[in-house]
Amino acid sequence: MNTNVVLYDTTLRDGSQAEGINFSCADKVRIAQKLDIFGIRYIEGGWPGSNHKDIEFFERIRDVELTQARVAAFGSTRRMACAVEDDPQVQLLLKADTPVVTIFGKTSLLHVKEVLRTTPEENVAMIADTVAYLKANGREVIYDAEHCFDGYRESPDYAMDCLRAAAEAGADWLALCDTNGGSLPSLISEVTARALTEIGKPVAIHSHDDSGLGVANALVSIEAGATQVQGTINGFGERTGNCNLTSVIPNLQLKMGRPVVADEQLALLRELSLLVDEIANQHPNIRAPYVGQASFAHKGGTHVNAINKLIHSYEHIDPALVGNSRRVLVGELSGRTNVMLKARELGFEVEEKSDKSRALLERVKELENEGYEFESADASFELLLLREFGQFQASFELLEYHVSIRHNPVKQYDSCEATVKIAVSGQKMYTVAEGDGPVNALDAALRLALANFYSEIWNTRLTDYKVRIVNSTQGSAAKTRVLVESTNGHDSWTTVGVSTNIVEASWIALTDALDYQFLLDRRRGG
Repeated sequence: MNTNVVLYDTTLRDGSQAEGINFSCADKVRIAQKLDIFGIRYIEGGWPGSNHKDIEFFERIRDVELTQARVAAFGSTRRMACAVEDDPQVQLLLKADTPVVTIFGKTSLLHVKEVLRTTPEENVAMIADTVAYLKANGREVIYDAEHCFDGYRESPDYAMDCLRAAAEAGADWLALCDTNGGSLPSLISEVTARALTEIGKPVAIHSHDDSGLGVANALVSIEAGATQVQGTINGFGERTGNCNLTSVIPNLQLKMGRPVVADEQLALLRELSLLVDEIANQHPNIRAPYVGQASFAHKGGTHVNAINKLIHSYEHIDPALVGNSRRVLVGELSGRTNVMLKARELGFEVEEKSDKSRALLERVKELENEGYEFESADASFELLLLREFGQFQASFELLEYHVSIRHNPVKQYDSCEATVKIAVSGQKMYTVAEGDGPVNALDAALRLALANFYSEIWNTRLTDYKVRIVNSTQGSAAKTRVLVESTNGHDSWTTVGVSTNIVEASWIALTDALDYQFLLDRRRGG
């Protein structure tokens, strides 16, 4: 029996049906190229019978040279009481001119009777006619048995009849679809095994994640003999999403011994995940298995102490295999090993049991007790290390700042103004700037002042600004934590500030952000 597993990606079709996901035609072409480089065998491009964008995609992808991926057009079986050659939707599938066509058909008697409103016999004929027609026109045909597992629960024999009709008409693959995502692994395994035994065609699994079992169901189907897995990057899809390929792929390759891509391609997995999130304008899931930012992050002192002695004591794989990296977090739960490893990661030589390590740990815990959070603000932690070790180079001296807000409800006029007075090497500078809010005005005034000494200040911009009340029980006197994300186009970093005054907390985070930029510039220049 063939044990090779092939990957079928439906991010561009099923994934685009997710709430909040909308790919342009250019987006779809770009993703398809990346999927091909990664090693995906089949790329489902869309449904040419549903919208103009998908038709345009199929026209454009013909001119793109793919190294190994085969593009599939997606559609349905012919309509009821209609000759297949007269069905416009089927003709559009041929017009898409793809080497592969994937069609779905009903496998559930409930859907046949209540949704299609036709007879069981006509539904079987619709499946067989469409598959045979597409095969006669030279296409590789994948039959997606929609609601396969729900249909099997209703009538096992009828579900098998639908699969058999597709197989006898020439379908190359029978894709068993858990369309509602409600099936348990035991049923997935049973139906996969029966389909292979009774029909003998290669089987694919198409699972959804409505019960949180999309990945698990795909894996048990593979164990039962399926040799194709359908899914999406990052699990995008309707409702709660599809089977997540970024989890299935490393599980198959690293845990089940079923290689699906080359090792160097697997090492691009996190990069691919982040790229698709970026194109889809989605925030990456930091806790995503394998590819998330937190997938190999260690915070608890006991854990960090253990991985310092034995890496795999708290890691199930080497993160580099999927293009990820180990992260040691520093916070109130840290031990001296956290501080030592984090300091070494940043280039500081610190011994675990030294007085310096102990003092630094106490300082970190003291600041986190005040409301600081260094695990998501590496830049501020590195500046803290420099200050504690006496290596910090101040970029400027603050002499004074002032922020004013004017609000005129009658004239509907709001104005925020900030003044900043600083000194650099004894030379004083005083600037005034307006902004959309007090923090924006303060940032603008500070940059104007620093630009007289550091022209590179304009290379950095703020990309995110987050505010959180730390001890809300204190009412208006509660402390505020501000996280600022910055970038210079090459690097990105996060800084943190805490105060009972939101402006002061923002000032601390802002000045840390600029000090960190100057630190990067000095390193690059050196």
